[in-house]
Amino acid sequence: MTFIDLCNEIFLKSVLEYHRTDNVDAPVNNPYEEKSIEYYLYLKNWIDTVQWHYEDIIRDPDIKPEDALVLKRKIDKSNQDRTDLVELIDSYFLDRNKDVQADPDATINTESPAWAIDRLSILVLKLYHMQQEADRTDTTEEHRRQCRQKLNILLEQKKDLSTAINQLLSDIAGGKKYMKVYKQMKMYNDPALNPILYARK
Repeated sequence: MTFIDLCNEIFLKSVLEYHRTDNVDAPVNNPYEEKSIEYYLYLKNWIDTVQWHYEDIIRDPDIKPEDALVLKRKIDKSNQDRTDLVELIDSYFLDRNKDVQADPDATINTESPAWAIDRLSILVLKLYHMQQEADRTDTTEEHRRQCRQKLNILLEQKKDLSTAINQLLSDIAGGKKYMKVYKQMKMYNDPALNPILYARK
C-alpha cells in the first residue's frame, strides 16, 4: 500500500464515520494512535468534513445574524486548525526525508506534499457528497444524470491527483525534487498584524 492509498483509506473512513451522525458538534473519535501520521490524517479530514457542513449551514438564507457570526468564528478556527495540521504533516515529510541528498539539478514543486494531500482530503469528501446526489430518489433523473457525470470526472481527478502525489513523494525520496515549508503567515488572526485589531489598543 502506498502512502496515498493509506490517505485515501483514512479519509474515507473519517467521512463515513462523520456521516453516521451527520452532526457538526459530534466529537471526533479518532481510531489511530495519538501523534501518529495516521492520527493526523484522520483528524485533518474530520476537520475538512465538519467545515464542509459549516459552509452548508451558513448559506441558509434564514440563518439568524447572531448564529451566522458564531458560525463564522467556528469556520475561522477550523481554517486555522486545518492550516496547522497541513504544516504538521509537511513536517513529517521533512523529517522522513531529512537524510536525502537532493540532486544538483533537483527542482522544487509548486506546492508541498501536505498541501496536495489537503486537496485530496477535500476531493474524497466531495466524491462522497456527489455520490449522495447521484443516488437521490427525491429529485429528477436529469439531476442524477448530471451528478453521475460530475462523479466520473471527480473519480478521474482523484486517480490523477493520487498518482501525482505518489510521484512527488517518490521524487523527493529519490532526490529529484526537494521540499520547503513556508509557514502560513496569516495576518488577520494576529493582533500585531491585523490593523482592525491593533487599532483597538
